[in-house]
Amino acid sequence: MKRVQLCTKVIAIVTGFTLLGLVSQAQAESLTLEKIKNDGKLTLGYRESSVPFSYLGGDAKPVGLAIDLCTAVAEKVKSQLDLPNFQIRYIPVNPANRIPLLQNGTIDLECGSTTNTLDRQKQVAFSIPTFVGETTWLALESSGITNTQQLKGKTVVITQGSLSLASGMKLNQDANLGMTIVNAKDQAESLLMLRSGRVAAFFEDNILQAGLVANLGKGVKFTYFANEYATPQYYGLMLRKDDGEFKQLIDNVIKQKMASGEFAALYKKWFEQPIPPRDNNLELPLSEALKGVIADPKDYVTN
Repeated sequence: MKRVQLCTKVIAIVTGFTLLGLVSQAQAESLTLEKIKNDGKLTLGYRESSVPFSYLGGDAKPVGLAIDLCTAVAEKVKSQLDLPNFQIRYIPVNPANRIPLLQNGTIDLECGSTTNTLDRQKQVAFSIPTFVGETTWLALESSGITNTQQLKGKTVVITQGSLSLASGMKLNQDANLGMTIVNAKDQAESLLMLRSGRVAAFFEDNILQAGLVANLGKGVKFTYFANEYATPQYYGLMLRKDDGEFKQLIDNVIKQKMASGEFAALYKKWFEQPIPPRDNNLELPLSEALKGVIADPKDYVTN
């Protein structure tokens, strides 16, 4: 009798753990999609000045490569969840608040220019790469500054919350430059500080700098010069951590576009053709690094 009771207890315990594991797994896999199904909408976080990934176009609506990819994700979500009255909601984010707003559920997916790093993976997750960039210095051509050594003792700006901040601080220390590093709230303010002469240089991913400069038109001339500690920067769409089902959906949408040639067409649209609001052309062809991602689309992380 005791053996029967003992076996019954063991079975109950094992069953309980099994059910608990299944519930936990289901919660982890369907957290965001369940939220979207209940709300009837997908909330996308967008950047206001991250040209050409995510920024406000001529009609003050979010546009860019990341926005196009997120729109494709939204269409897939609508189809998969069978939501005829599905809505897309847009909320502006910046480098300082994008992760908190994702974690607290204010946004469901960040459509910007965020770099996938091991440190950020402790808090959030990323899609497979949508772009590969590198960090460079930007200075006014009139300043005559063309290399890092000329920045010794000068004040430079790096956008608050940007991955470039750690790289810039390392460069400052390793090269004994003695620079004063100040922070701006977003990329647009960083460029404004450079244009107004408040700083000698602006440190950021080259494509973000190119987008900002192209948006200005041809009035002011700038000089780009290399960062000695540059490493590939893998951009991705950012989502909540431990949401495997949603990540798989996003990755599959991007992979399908890469395989069909649609991704290359979108890239050309935003990097090699005139873009709103001023019809400027970044004239930046596909890099070898991004071609490698398209040929073998999988998770890459910035070291």
